[in-house]
Amino acid sequence: MKITKGKVAACAAAAGFAVNCIRAARLKPSVKDRADYPDENVDLEKFERDLSDAIKIRTIANNDPSLTEWDEFERLHDLMRERFPLMFSRLEVRTFVRASLMFYWKGRNPSLDPMCLIGHQDVVPVSKGTLDDWTHPPFDGVNDGEFIWGRGALDMKNHTIGVCEAVEALLEEGFEPERDVYVCFGHNEEIMTRADEEGAVVMANWFRDQGIHLDSIIDEGGALLPVNVPGLLSCKLAGVGIAEKGYADFDIIATAKGGHSSAPPDHSAVGRLAKAITRIEAHQFKAQFTPLVNELFNRVGSNMTFPGRFVVADLPFLKPLVTAIMTKIPPAASMVRTTTAVTMTSGSPQANVLPQKAVATANFRIMPGQTVADVEKHLKKVIRDPGIEVVSLAEKNKEPSKISPSDSDAFRAIERICMGMNSDAVVAPYLVMGGTDACRYEEVCDNIYRYSPFLVDTSLLLTTHGTNERCPISALADGVAFFKRYIRDVSRAERSSAAL
Repeated sequence: MKITKGKVAACAAAAGFAVNCIRAARLKPSVKDRADYPDENVDLEKFERDLSDAIKIRTIANNDPSLTEWDEFERLHDLMRERFPLMFSRLEVRTFVRASLMFYWKGRNPSLDPMCLIGHQDVVPVSKGTLDDWTHPPFDGVNDGEFIWGRGALDMKNHTIGVCEAVEALLEEGFEPERDVYVCFGHNEEIMTRADEEGAVVMANWFRDQGIHLDSIIDEGGALLPVNVPGLLSCKLAGVGIAEKGYADFDIIATAKGGHSSAPPDHSAVGRLAKAITRIEAHQFKAQFTPLVNELFNRVGSNMTFPGRFVVADLPFLKPLVTAIMTKIPPAASMVRTTTAVTMTSGSPQANVLPQKAVATANFRIMPGQTVADVEKHLKKVIRDPGIEVVSLAEKNKEPSKISPSDSDAFRAIERICMGMNSDAVVAPYLVMGGTDACRYEEVCDNIYRYSPFLVDTSLLLTTHGTNERCPISALADGVAFFKRYIRDVSRAERSSAAL
């Protein structure tokens, strides 16, 4: 029988298909350390009341500290002293930059590196002209029995007050940590300000100056999301941020003589600027299927039904195709490349006046492994016009964070607790697109994780910084239970399910 090239190719394809089927069949979630937890004592009514009252306090920081309403932060501190008396009386409390708070809970073993839980007290303002769009006023803290409404309900007074509820409850129960525990609440995470006025920076520097190296940090950033893709995956996805993107703003500036619009040149400053913008948008940063993205795919994919596992099993060969597809979907593209967004423009002050100066501001969210300097170099290369000036708005720029390990004791504790509380939980590391206070602590901690343990639908997450921000009451009790278990687990020297 004559063997043709076509038959060889068909046999090779069939063999490859068979091998991949075997790989897909073997691709199962690794056996994880899952602990059986006793029920936690959580005073849900108290948490509802405390969160509602905290939302009523307008803790909005300002880039100019002289314009910050410091009385609002003092009101929040007074509320916290009233609702968490043991936390304020038994723990050592320090204040930094007028409103940032640090709590120190002394452990039994000073030889162990301390653990730290961080958060922020400030919230973003309500956008002008949107007040009437709110179902309930944003600073009324309305509890309708299903949700607690208001600015900060998800970002992040639910998290900050939830940590306080957990610490207060553990103190009431007589729990004593083995390692020292710190709780740090910044007051101006939502704004860009000078380093010596930024609460998280000043507190992180305090640890450095005291020679304190932290065992681990947990902050906002990830969430517990219900996922239901019919026929492929049904789970609760706990996304734990192990890194966050950097941030950079650049002004792209074109200058010209200006003059009257009745005698225009072939290209005004705006025209030259438009050409530069077109080039910037046409030359995006190269996409990279990073090890972090690969781990995310593998962890989620191993929990899928066979069709999904088949694709993931072939991922080593499909990476170029998957990466190309991801670049066509904006949320997915942000996971594999530094993103480019031209967000602001300005030019002539009047319709019949040629602009002497036209400016566009471009915002970049930078992948770990790249730098602000790389972005500037890229801009100058793709614009290809020596007459266009590229100016870094350095006071706002921030380098990407380091990548924390996904096999540390602290990460495994998050994984163990999530899986112990939710039998269908899938815990996966991911890259945080926005910014958090956590990155400020990199000099004093290697294990930094961004996870807020509240089960929240994706549609609700979109209300963060937007209209009708609200937190489901059904998520509150488990949030406090998580923090209690996390403190118990990570504060121990020996951390395993047996120790629980």
